[in-house]
Amino acid sequence: MSYDKVVADEIIARIAEGEPLRQILRSDPGRFPRKSAWYNWCEADTELDRRFKAARDDGHDAIAERAMETARGRGDSSGDVQRDKLIIDTDLKLLAKWDPRRYGDKVAMEHSGPGGGPVQTVTRIERRIVKPE
Repeated sequence: MSYDKVVADEIIARIAEGEPLRQILRSDPGRFPRKSAWYNWCEADTELDRRFKAARDDGHDAIAERAMETARGRGDSSGDVQRDKLIIDTDLKLLAKWDPRRYGDKVAMEHSGPGGGPVQTVTRIERRIVKPE
């Protein structure tokens, strides 16, 4: 399938609303490109690729906002607390995998020396005399 700006614009808009790319492409296979063709479009057009990445960030934010609304019993809430909890947990886990910089758990390891000071490196050179037997 050859590049179609109207189709690309629609895909970008739907991604920005939090709809997954694969779901969009499968929704109308005759109109939308296959996943590999989509990535070829992005590789060939740096502006499309930039817009795609920005739309993904917006889409992740939209998913997070929907999870927040669901947790408050609004928006996509099913009214079933257990079902809503499953939806929220799934969305948050996916966001942490898809965008760990913004939605992942921050794990930091800090190295420090005695009393919280800087780490000191000591190099010791030993001289050994080996006596012949």
